[in-house]
Amino acid sequence: MTVILHTLPLHHVHGIVNKLLCPLWVGATCIMLPNFHPQKVWEMLLSSRAPLVNVFMAVPTIYSKLIQYYDQHFTQPRVRDFVRGVCKERIRLMVSGSAALPLPTLLRWEEITGHTLLERYGMTEIGMALSNPLKGPRIPGTEDLWDPHFLSVEVRIVMNNTNHTIIAEGNQKQTRVHPGLEGKEGELLVRGPSVFKEYWNKPQETEQAFTDDGWFKTGDTAVYKDGVYWILGRSSVDIIKSGGYKISALEVERHLLAHPDIIDVAVIGVPDAVWGQKVTAVVQMKKEQTMTLTELKNWAREHMAPYSVPTGLLLVEEMPRNPMGKVNKKDLLRHFFS
Repeated sequence: MTVILHTLPLHHVHGIVNKLLCPLWVGATCIMLPNFHPQKVWEMLLSSRAPLVNVFMAVPTIYSKLIQYYDQHFTQPRVRDFVRGVCKERIRLMVSGSAALPLPTLLRWEEITGHTLLERYGMTEIGMALSNPLKGPRIPGTEDLWDPHFLSVEVRIVMNNTNHTIIAEGNQKQTRVHPGLEGKEGELLVRGPSVFKEYWNKPQETEQAFTDDGWFKTGDTAVYKDGVYWILGRSSVDIIKSGGYKISALEVERHLLAHPDIIDVAVIGVPDAVWGQKVTAVVQMKKEQTMTLTELKNWAREHMAPYSVPTGLLLVEEMPRNPMGKVNKKDLLRHFFS
């Protein structure tokens, strides 16, 4: 019997569809927590009282909070062995979605529990579209790596040019890349029975959201290479155009989160008269730690391409996130840089 621990808000597709309606449809048991608290989640995951949790789905922020609690409270080797043993033996699936999963979080969670988180890509408008496989190798590297495994879903990457040149198109069986275009970036389009019909009472927005032949425009920039789909981020806020380069904010965030003193980070493009946009890091540090822009640059130059090194830094006590653990980067720009 499947028993899933539910900790997400019900006003979002991840919480209401993925973690509640779908499990109930197949006869699973859902254990509902009124709100998220890392201590309570750990208690439920490790409890020996029936019903025993064997499936867990969450957003990256929740996994980060659980790791922080683990590091602070589960310090004895025998306790850590117990945690890993229970998670490996009892829990059969752990999933991350709704936002990009930082690689350090994925690797640390695997170290703690023995589970490689299954990452997947979806939206309220389309449901789930792309995912790492349930059975088979899951390629480490955050939410950006995908292999289509959902029946009846078709995906397409198109250039943002007047002809909307098709770069790659695929379904659950195969992906075909047009000659000479592998590794090219474009907008991800989705088509299939799970795609929504319309925005309620918003005909103009609905028309703008679809191509003439019925493909939904996700607004996400993607690339197909090495046999998988990489989601580079929202075309509007996660693709930074600086000095002639197109820089993935998610890629920069992944690198910065490898810094031992950084807990959380959001990378945004701040308007700049010279560069077009400045790569700017909004950073939450560990307690009693601080950092200057010079120190950040010196560290970053050893870990990422020179053109993607942040040229702006803002330290915050806590990263502002919505109930689903997402950072609204447009709000960050308005609040701190307008």
